[in-house]
Amino acid sequence: MKRINLHILSLVIIFLHFAACNSGSQKKEYSYYQDQGEIFATGYHIKYAYGRSLKKEIVAELERFDLSLNPFRDNSIITKVNRNEPVNPDSLFIKVFRKSMEVSRKSGGKFDITVSPLINAWGFGFQNMDSITPEIIDSLKMFVGFEKISMNNNGQINKTDPRVTLNTSAIAKGYACDVIGNLLERYGVKDYMVEIGGEITARGANEKGECWRIGVDKPIDDATGMQHELQVILSLCNKSMATSGNYRNYYVKDGKKYAHTIDPHTGYPSQQDILGATVIADDCMTADAYATAFMAMGKQKSIELAKEIPGLYYYFIYEKEDGTFGIEYSEGFEQFFHPFDSM
Repeated sequence: MKRINLHILSLVIIFLHFAACNSGSQKKEYSYYQDQGEIFATGYHIKYAYGRSLKKEIVAELERFDLSLNPFRDNSIITKVNRNEPVNPDSLFIKVFRKSMEVSRKSGGKFDITVSPLINAWGFGFQNMDSITPEIIDSLKMFVGFEKISMNNNGQINKTDPRVTLNTSAIAKGYACDVIGNLLERYGVKDYMVEIGGEITARGANEKGECWRIGVDKPIDDATGMQHELQVILSLCNKSMATSGNYRNYYVKDGKKYAHTIDPHTGYPSQQDILGATVIADDCMTADAYATAFMAMGKQKSIELAKEIPGLYYYFIYEKEDGTFGIEYSEGFEQFFHPFDSM
């Protein structure tokens, strides 16, 4: 396979002129507020139309989310589950767990929130690649697998092996977007855009009464990661979007490109043809989970699965056999395209 330095598939929020896609005009006294900060070691940007700033409420809701699902927080619910301590999971934990199990089943286990031991073994940027052995992988696989953990009707977790641990990072950022969107709607906000770590939920319209515009970066042969060129501009009204990609997070050894996505079945980095998967769905948790799953499944199996999920659209950038890039997207995805020449 041809070696290519790939630029990370990123999301750029841009507010330029586009044909209106208005959800109903806001009251004139409303202003568009923009809040930003950090959660899960990544940034968030939230823009919304309201009569006052809701930053205090947003921060409080993100804190509640963090206390439930941050596996690196000592007193979080997920940490207590991982340590096999008595804990009563909250509604946030229960919802993301059940959605994770659903996607795991539909993807044949390619999406798996128990895969952390394998990810940790490989190390950040695959720094431990030279020390990984088949024996290490086999030993870790003994307590990796979504079928090794379950939840009863009361929300209590059951494990087949106490060493099983959870990490919901492949779905949590998307769900956090939904949670903040729900918070804004409880205050009567109709027009907003929530972006957390590149995952997005958008409702209504921006301050110009237009659809929210999102740019997806093109893969570029650039080792510095400084070059940016848009692959496509998308327009979102009342939809959510998530993107997963291997543009920086891969390692080349002996001519093989090892993706940042670990295959839970093999224990090794996935070597599939998809380089970037952008998924649009009604909610961001669904989009986030399937963007991750598709990276591990490969293009053909992902296309087949996507057909079974109502309201889900995909846009894949993949590597052809000759090392060049190909594009494939689902039927109906063209409704989200925005032409470059009207910028």
